[in-house]
Amino acid sequence: MSKIFCIGRNYVEHAKELNNAVPSKPVVFMKPHTSLLRENKSFFMPSFSNNIHYELEVVLKIGKNGKAIAEEFAHRYISEITVGIDFTARDLQDECKTKGLPWEIAKAFDHSAVVGNFVAADKFADKQNINFHLLINGEKKQVGNTSNVIFNFNFIIHYLSQYFTLQQGDLIYTGTPSGVGPIKIGDRLEGFLEEDKMFDFKIE
Repeated sequence: MSKIFCIGRNYVEHAKELNNAVPSKPVVFMKPHTSLLRENKSFFMPSFSNNIHYELEVVLKIGKNGKAIAEEFAHRYISEITVGIDFTARDLQDECKTKGLPWEIAKAFDHSAVVGNFVAADKFADKQNINFHLLINGEKKQVGNTSNVIFNFNFIIHYLSQYFTLQQGDLIYTGTPSGVGPIKIGDRLEGFLEEDKMFDFKIE
């Protein structure tokens, strides 16, 4: 079963908008397989939070197994790319952070990891210059470019592989740009990688 890695605070402006320090090393957390939401299925608002935020992210799929991967070879391990949403119960996260506790209940709950349709990684000549954006009810809410990450894809793979064996099918959520915000019932979310729509689903 695939592992789901997430990189927090990987865009400077997003770190600033949440009053977080800009990290000197990748901030890593994980989501369980039960957090995945695929095939444009609706996201149902959970009862335990009053402040669920969207976070649009480029998602990498690992194509082969690797451990202690050198940064210069890391690109060979990316088989497919898409965009997804890291849903965050911001109220629960703030409470956890205040108490110095882990974030799992705020980040890893059921269906908190939306994943779009994947495309082959070799479609992108420069993976560090990919545009992506999110529409909510037809309005652009987040716009990003992978050139603005603090830690690029190759370094993330290298870093993760020092601690974890990366396996075929593993997913890496690579961080969100600024512009995150709350969702409400009835919203329609559409995620784009360049001009290709990768997901389109509703909040219920």
